[in-house]
Amino acid sequence: MTNNLGKKIAISGVIGTVLTALTFYFWLPAINVFDPGFWIFLIITVLFYAIPYALAGREKREKFSVKNIFTKGKAEFKPRKKASVEFKIFVGLIGAFVFILIVGSLMSSKIFNARKYAQIIQVKEAVFAEDMQESQEITNIALMDSESAKIIGNRALDKLSDVVSQFVAGEQYSQINYNGSPKKVTGLEYADFFKWMNNKGTGIPGYIMVDPVRNEAKYVKLEKTMKYAESGYFGDDLYRKLRLKYPTKIFDYISFEVDESGNPYYIVSCVKPKIFPFGAKDVSEVIIFDPCTGDSKIYDVDKTPSWIDTSYSGDLAVEKYNWYGTLSGGFINSIIGNKGCKMTTDDYGYITIGDDVWYFTGVTSVTADSSNIGFILTNARTGEYKYYAVGGAEEHSAMEAAQGEVQEKGYVASFPSLVNISGEATYIMVLKDDNGIVKLYALVNVENYNIVATGQTQAEVMAAYKKLLVQNGVLQNNNGNDAEEGNPKVTVQISGIEDFVISSNTVRYFTGSDGYRYKGTISDDEGLILLYPGQTLEIEYTETDIEGIRQIVKYKEVVTE
Repeated sequence: MTNNLGKKIAISGVIGTVLTALTFYFWLPAINVFDPGFWIFLIITVLFYAIPYALAGREKREKFSVKNIFTKGKAEFKPRKKASVEFKIFVGLIGAFVFILIVGSLMSSKIFNARKYAQIIQVKEAVFAEDMQESQEITNIALMDSESAKIIGNRALDKLSDVVSQFVAGEQYSQINYNGSPKKVTGLEYADFFKWMNNKGTGIPGYIMVDPVRNEAKYVKLEKTMKYAESGYFGDDLYRKLRLKYPTKIFDYISFEVDESGNPYYIVSCVKPKIFPFGAKDVSEVIIFDPCTGDSKIYDVDKTPSWIDTSYSGDLAVEKYNWYGTLSGGFINSIIGNKGCKMTTDDYGYITIGDDVWYFTGVTSVTADSSNIGFILTNARTGEYKYYAVGGAEEHSAMEAAQGEVQEKGYVASFPSLVNISGEATYIMVLKDDNGIVKLYALVNVENYNIVATGQTQAEVMAAYKKLLVQNGVLQNNNGNDAEEGNPKVTVQISGIEDFVISSNTVRYFTGSDGYRYKGTISDDEGLILLYPGQTLEIEYTETDIEGIRQIVKYKEVVTE
């Protein structure tokens, strides 16, 4: 009997240990009692030991047959044995872990902790015109969404035959502030298992950096290749490398970033529950992981280096504000009464302020359908929240207004960002064609979304938008004259004229005697056709995204005697 028991324990021990080790290696759960996944892992582990133990102890029984019926007169059935002590222990452990999981989830739920969830963040109310610096130019605003970044990034990669045959651009583009300019970056990934096998010795050679202002992308080749990636296998898997080094940390969000010198890093957010035992997980620490060397360093979230742009994901930032906005009056009120309840719209954009990236999203009453009561900015590195009580159209209404301006072209608007133009809260967005390529820029007034301007460049749309503000009586200068007179003017003689077709529009370029080229779209002003070389013009203009080219706002001929 003792030998049989020892044999059963040995068999179940070996099988259970092997299965548990394999499960941990591939699932990689956090060994942390404050993570529900840990308790599920324990339940599975007990089953891995219990099932082999039960099977190893099964006794042979007499087979049932017709012969037995005739020879013995009836079938013999052995009486069911009582459950063994070991089996009771297994069942008890599973029951205890399930109990902890269920009770812990209830104790952490919003039903019993609504106001605690609402108090996770502090929201500072700010004045839009005072806090948001007025945009004299909008050429430094990142408007490109991730889908457009993927298209442009893939084009840059497709030009490199030796790279594209083995690697693909990562699916996730991170928004960063790189040396004072907004960029989107993603690391290269192994195309598949066999590509990893072929290249694991040399590693991943670089990453893609996209300029969301100029709609350009470049491949950055690294002097030292990256060994660890999300597409790596076994020891080269990024997540496995992190888990084995930090077995107790609960990972939340992993973003690919580069420092000011262009060195790649993975920024890993680690969370802890703020409501015992599983509820309201928030970022507590940040790991900076070097994919080239495998070295890493962990920081408290409030002590992360300033070059890091993303400690908090946009999804978490929105979720925490929704706790604040909907649960302040209690759980029942969030379901039935909705008194004072507000929540974010269903997406978010990015704004770069100083050296930080901020998430932007509108705030609406839970019963509203097409208007915002304000908007919030959330610092992606520090988690700071600011609320601006600027009512008006919600983002999707503004997107539809912009699309309506060029409905014959069938362009689709991206989720907008927000700028301050002459004290007016203004949505800015891009309009894309069916291939996801940016074709136009659009500005939509938040409070009056009938004021919509579009242009082929950000500078061009700025000039058109200011003109509309004047025409609608929104914008005036101190002496009551047309505010456009604040634009720079120059008197030049035309030395040459060239026409180009851009996005089905004929754009006329005038080379001036000052060496600059001035452009205007003939469909917007047919009078441009009548201009000729040698003519002297006084031109009011705005700068464009390209040095040496200026956008004509208005002009008049200068008659010389």
